[in-house]
Amino acid sequence: MNVARVYTRNVVATRHSSNLQQAAMLMRERHVGALLVIGDEARTDSAVGIITDRDLVVQAMAEGVNPQEANVGDVMTPDVATIGESADIHEAMETMRELGVRRLAVTGEDDTIVGILSFDDIIDALATEVASLADIIRSECDREADELG
Repeated sequence: MNVARVYTRNVVATRHSSNLQQAAMLMRERHVGALLVIGDEARTDSAVGIITDRDLVVQAMAEGVNPQEANVGDVMTPDVATIGESADIHEAMETMRELGVRRLAVTGEDDTIVGILSFDDIIDALATEVASLADIIRSECDREADELG
């Protein structure tokens, strides 16, 4: 299974000059746990960083940072981990493990960001695969029961 089948295509972004409260409100409004951080231009196909809900809590709130005064650029992770949309899910999991991240920006053929692959996206996809395997076993058992009659 490849990344293209499971990643989230709607990229939610914020500017690096946005304050942390604005970022948190955007996360709540859009039901996401991470935002791509863009510069002053309005392009979401290239990012200067990423900020997660965990960054807001662990790096900012736990240190007593005022969320209305601190900017996203002060807390974001500047290096955005990426994976190509044609990559295999196992490659994505290995990349997440090696980098210690739960989200990867997904890049298209021209290396622009086209979405986000989260740990949750992978869990959902794998759960679907396991459920399909369980259905095969049930189907086989039902068939055998019918034949034995």
